[in-house]
Amino acid sequence: MSSIKQFQVTFDCAEPERVARFWCEVLGYVVSPVPKGFDTWDDYHRSLPPGHQVQWFSCIDPSGVGPRLLFQRVPEEKVVKNRVHLCVRAGTGLVGEERLATLQAECARLVALGAVHERTLLADGTNESCIVMQDIEGNEFCLD
Repeated sequence: MSSIKQFQVTFDCAEPERVARFWCEVLGYVVSPVPKGFDTWDDYHRSLPPGHQVQWFSCIDPSGVGPRLLFQRVPEEKVVKNRVHLCVRAGTGLVGEERLATLQAECARLVALGAVHERTLLADGTNESCIVMQDIEGNEFCLD
C-alpha cells in the first residue's frame, strides 16, 4: 500500500502568477500562503537572486480537499497537446440538456476569464456532453 496521501499538479508555463490566478478563479482556489518572514509574494520574489524571481507560483484548495497546483516558469513555449489535463467537474450528476446548459454557462464564465472554447462534444448515447477548452496559456482542459 502506498504511503502517499497528497499530490500536487504542476504546470509548465511562461507566466506562473498569471496562470495561477486564472486557475484560482476557475476552481475557487486561493493563492498559497506567503513564506514566513515575508509580508507579500512580491517581497518574497524580490528577495531571490536575479533570474530566479517569480520562477513559480502556487495555489491551494481552501477546503484542503483538492491538490495544490504549482505553476513553474519554463523557457520553451507549449507546442503540442498536453499528455495530462484537468477535468473541471461542472456537470457532475447532470445529464442531457441540463448538463449541456450547465457546461455552456460555465464555459461562458471561463471565456470571460481568458479561457478559450475549443470544441463541444455532444452526448452520443454512451458519453455525456463535455467541453474542451484551453487556459490562458493554451493548456487543454475539459469541462465535464
